[in-house]
Amino acid sequence: MTASTLTPALESRFATARGVADAVLFEGYVLYPYRASAAKNRLRWQFGVLVPPAWTAAADEHDFQHTECLMEPKAEATLAAEVRFLHARRRIVQRLREDGGFETVPELHLTDRVLVPWDEGVEERIEVLATVAELTGDGVVVPFTRPAREESETVRDEDGRTVGRLVRRCEEISGTLRLRAAELDGPYRAMRLTAVVENTSTWTPDADDGDRDAALPRSLVAAHLLLGLDAGAFLSMTNPPEWAAGAVAGCRNLHTWPVLAGEPGRADLMLSSPIILEDHPAIAPESPGALYDSTEIDEILALRTAALTDREKREARGTDDRAAAVIDLADSMPPEVLERLHGAVRALREVTEPGAPAVVAPDGRARVPEEADTYDLVRPDQPWWDPAADDGVDPACDRVLVDGRPVGTGSRVLLRPGLRRTDAQDLFLRGRSALVEAVLHDVDGGVHLAVTVEGDPGADIRREQGRFLYFQPDEIAPLEDA
Repeated sequence: MTASTLTPALESRFATARGVADAVLFEGYVLYPYRASAAKNRLRWQFGVLVPPAWTAAADEHDFQHTECLMEPKAEATLAAEVRFLHARRRIVQRLREDGGFETVPELHLTDRVLVPWDEGVEERIEVLATVAELTGDGVVVPFTRPAREESETVRDEDGRTVGRLVRRCEEISGTLRLRAAELDGPYRAMRLTAVVENTSTWTPDADDGDRDAALPRSLVAAHLLLGLDAGAFLSMTNPPEWAAGAVAGCRNLHTWPVLAGEPGRADLMLSSPIILEDHPAIAPESPGALYDSTEIDEILALRTAALTDREKREARGTDDRAAAVIDLADSMPPEVLERLHGAVRALREVTEPGAPAVVAPDGRARVPEEADTYDLVRPDQPWWDPAADDGVDPACDRVLVDGRPVGTGSRVLLRPGLRRTDAQDLFLRGRSALVEAVLHDVDGGVHLAVTVEGDPGADIRREQGRFLYFQPDEIAPLEDA
């Protein structure tokens, strides 16, 4: 086992996956409007924060990530592991006094920016190479430490005169990577790989220094793990082969989730991320650059950032170099680049219905299956599917069977959304009664019930505006027929 530089072949493949890994690393790093004074930027970092063990008792955060995945390594294979995280670096602003000394100030005004205190993120990387043979048994344990350090940067005005300085301090941080592999029972030559990343800092909070703000400089921020095999393959954890489905279901993944990474069609890289992703995630080609607040829509972020006042932009530029880059990007973005952010079609799927042999092809024309002898044209001014012209659907009259009872417009139902829903508002409505306003069918054959919640004082307005809540049939229970 070595804690050294990756081989050229592995380095090349890791480089492909680091684009997405960087997006994970810096997701939420600084949020629109990119100013330190904004309320949403006062609580820093939400994903993959591994706090010191002594802090876990005081907060609902964790000091470790536990990854389990399946792999099929070839003989003599080597596993490369790369732990990546941000080390919080606290920056204070100081002004030059007349006597030549420096004093700490809340802000320092320059022509193009306003410097303010801020926690910067320094990227850290721990690289480990180990043969698969070394991973069996007790596996390998790799401790790592990053020492405390302090540095200063002189601040000069537009005339080159010293007006202050930035003092940056990092606290000592320590952690451990544990890697272990074991063969699966059965005829298949596959192994379960376990990788655990831990924060092992000995820092203990006290009464004067015991909040999250004090714990962050000793935390592994946005921690995630890249895994690679130089010979062999990993199995998808979201779409495994049938023979491995049971073993995949038995894997324990805590505070992280592994997905296949790198180029589509390959399976020699795995990204274990605190943000749930699909296999082979990729950065949208339309993206002009990192905006760090990608839970929002890039187009909206770009437009809003360009519309900030000059004062707001000066503060954003002084908040962080990455925030300054976002401001410059929004100000310099040409119209054609902005237009590309408006939307893109990633894939088209053929849709056929009985009696309508023509289907839409990617070029916008109708394509006829081989068995058909007619050819139709989808006109640009005609939607490819018009619900108003489809006699087979009628939201006001259609009914759907739920627990053997017909449910349609006017039916009273009990809302029981399941955990598979990601919208927290739906869960808040669990157990409430509602009135079905319409039964809707989508082009994929799914059924959705538009409802208004009984007792909602705004129900009449929602009904008038057609703004309903939507649930699927397995998320409701009928109370009575209309």
